[in-house]
Amino acid sequence: MARILSVDDSKSIRDLISHILTQQNHEVITASDGLEAMKIAREIDAVDLALVDVNMPNMNGVSLVSKLRRLDDYKYIPIIMVTTETDEYRKQKAKTVGATGWLTKPFTEERLLNVIDKVMR
Repeated sequence: MARILSVDDSKSIRDLISHILTQQNHEVITASDGLEAMKIAREIDAVDLALVDVNMPNMNGVSLVSKLRRLDDYKYIPIIMVTTETDEYRKQKAKTVGATGWLTKPFTEERLLNVIDKVMR
């Protein structure tokens, strides 16, 4: 069982990810944007993995990853960008600030679980 932070401005995506992951006995903590995610990251013990949308209001996913990587508890955890974006520039930018991987929406349950399994090994 992993403790997973899911950050997305779409409630339906947060709900979908939560449903899939709780069915696999993971604990899921959700945030609707980067500001809320940073507040959560500072208040709770570290998570094992973060799933972060790229395009969000208040603080986008790339900025969030950059800020999370500055926190001791988040320096080395896997962070997967979950987004509709497929642009190579954005992927490289996310990787430069510390993103571990990239999952394109829409995704299947199987694909989500495979990506999580791969980075958690």
